[in-house]
Amino acid sequence: MPISTGIDRTTGLPLSDLDHVRQAFVTIFTTRPGSRVMRRTFGALVAALLGRPLVPSTLAVFVQAISLAVYLWEPRLRILQVLCPVPPNGVRSLRFGQLTMAILAEYRPYALDGDTTTGVRQIWL
Repeated sequence: MPISTGIDRTTGLPLSDLDHVRQAFVTIFTTRPGSRVMRRTFGALVAALLGRPLVPSTLAVFVQAISLAVYLWEPRLRILQVLCPVPPNGVRSLRFGQLTMAILAEYRPYALDGDTTTGVRQIWL
């Protein structure tokens, strides 16, 4: 039996559990704060950082923006680590402003019910 359910935003088919969380994760990061009428603070500041130079300070602010948005808006996830793996992030891709990040999170399936005990499962987003 699914713990959390929803509807896929592209296909209209039912979503459950981890797929539902992944969709919520994407929704958070594609929404600019202030763009939703009844929830002005919803979203992440990630879009405001796009176009800035790829320097360590920008990356640190980017990681903070990710962590804060997940903390505020998605209690079913707890960020453990944010990595910028070397193979996809070569000099050429960085020169063109492309950055690949890997996010390791802990999935807490019952967090919407107030139970924030961690699940055994760690996932890469």
